[in-house]
Amino acid sequence: MAELDPTDRAIVERLQHDGRAPFTQIAAELGLSEGAVRKRVQRLTSSGRMQIVAVTDPLTLHRRVALIAVRIDGRTDDVAARLGALPAVEYLVATAGRYDLVFEVIVDDEQALIDLLSDLRERDDVVEVEALPCLKLYKQTFAWGT
Repeated sequence: MAELDPTDRAIVERLQHDGRAPFTQIAAELGLSEGAVRKRVQRLTSSGRMQIVAVTDPLTLHRRVALIAVRIDGRTDDVAARLGALPAVEYLVATAGRYDLVFEVIVDDEQALIDLLSDLRERDDVVEVEALPCLKLYKQTFAWGT
C-alpha cells in the first residue's frame, strides 16, 4: 500500500485523539461522507496500517512494566521473532548501538519479572540483558505516525 494520503492522515489523527469518534463527526470535519470515512478506516485497519484499541496505564492496574535491552547472538530477525512470541512482550524494536533489541514487558509482579529475566539470561541467543523497571508513567501519547 502506498503512503497515507492527506485524507487518510487526517482520519488517523482524529482517531488518535479519540478512537471512539463517530464517523459522522469525522466526515463532517473533513467534508466527506460517512461511508467514505468508514471505507478508509476499514482499509487502514484491514491492511494492518492502523489499529483502534483501548490503552491503559498498567502501573495503575498494579502490573509491573520494564524496558529490557538485549545484546544477541544470531540473526536479528530470528531472535526478534522468538522474543516477540513471549506473552509478556508488548513492544519490540531493533536498535543500533550497544543493544540489538529493546522491548517492553508487562508482568503481574516482581517475581514474574525476575523469572522472565532469568529465562532470558539462560537463552543461547541472548548475550547480555539490561532491565529498566518503570516506576511511573509521565507521558504516553499516540499522536505520531502521520
